[in-house]
Amino acid sequence: MHDPNPNQSPVSPLRPLPGMIFASRWLQLPLYLGLIVAQAVYVVHFLLELWHLVEAAAGSQTALQQLVSSIGYKTSVPLTSLNETVIMLVVLALIDVVMISNLLIMVIVGGYETFVSRMNLEGHPDQPEWLSHVNASVLKVKLATAIIGISSIHLLKTFINADNYTDRVLIAQTAIHITFLLSAMAIAYTDRLMSTVGDGKH
Repeated sequence: MHDPNPNQSPVSPLRPLPGMIFASRWLQLPLYLGLIVAQAVYVVHFLLELWHLVEAAAGSQTALQQLVSSIGYKTSVPLTSLNETVIMLVVLALIDVVMISNLLIMVIVGGYETFVSRMNLEGHPDQPEWLSHVNASVLKVKLATAIIGISSIHLLKTFINADNYTDRVLIAQTAIHITFLLSAMAIAYTDRLMSTVGDGKH
């Protein structure tokens, strides 16, 4: 049997200590498996909230009260049916779950590919487009962008339900969102500088 790549130099075995240190990357595996469990919990939560929304639309008062309680909506007039505000808040909560789920997928797949082991997905029809050029810097920027999206949804939910929040909470959430935005811009700018410096060395 011939070597399929004769130009590739044979990989020399690692010495015991470097080998043990390199193998320690597999300690991250339970962390990613735990995130998969968290993803499953989010799926169950999403389906329950969606089911309560359907039941409330069909006239169930119990489902309506569960929705009102879960989104933290308060009104001086007792609710007897769904209104536009409640529907919008529930839909935003569902979108929030989806965006957090996307964030989990990026962390699980991108983190495993970057820090643990290659998945060898090249040529697979379902390979994510961003995974083909993922590295620690790209992953940081994508995670920062995803966090901004999640923060935007939370801020929009707060503004829609602003009557149930104090001015201090509204200002604090706005300041936090701006901080996330500035942090993401700083991460992206730093990554661009590092890429420019790295290209200049070649």
